[in-house]
Amino acid sequence: MSTTALACPSLPFSLLPRPRLRKKPTKVLKSLQRHWEDLTRFVDDPGIPLDNNAAERALHNPVVGRKNYYGAGSEWSGQLTAWLFSIFVTLNLWGINLHTWLSGYLQACADNNRQPPDDLSEWLPWEMGEERLEVMRGHDPP
Repeated sequence: MSTTALACPSLPFSLLPRPRLRKKPTKVLKSLQRHWEDLTRFVDDPGIPLDNNAAERALHNPVVGRKNYYGAGSEWSGQLTAWLFSIFVTLNLWGINLHTWLSGYLQACADNNRQPPDDLSEWLPWEMGEERLEVMRGHDPP
């Protein structure tokens, strides 16, 4: 995108008054005009990435999986899959080794008569102390 277009938001919108402009391009241009400030915010704030590749990469496996898991056929299995992906992405964001966390959590469930642990705070990354976080981050799967 040229700096002229960013500096002059009326440039692409100057086409709006054209009577012969089709409905779809008009709708797109009006949406651009409404959201222009948000769409160009990255220019003034270097903390905002130019793309959303990280978000798209995080969604890639669930989307591909949705096609592969199509045969599951039950609502609860779809919900379970969504919960698991949410947990895995959260652990990934905290730099926690998924194998270490999951094997520890499942062992804690087994030790608690196949029920979730009574105190879940030791399994939530934002509740873990630094020492526990280091343990969860440091182990590689066998």
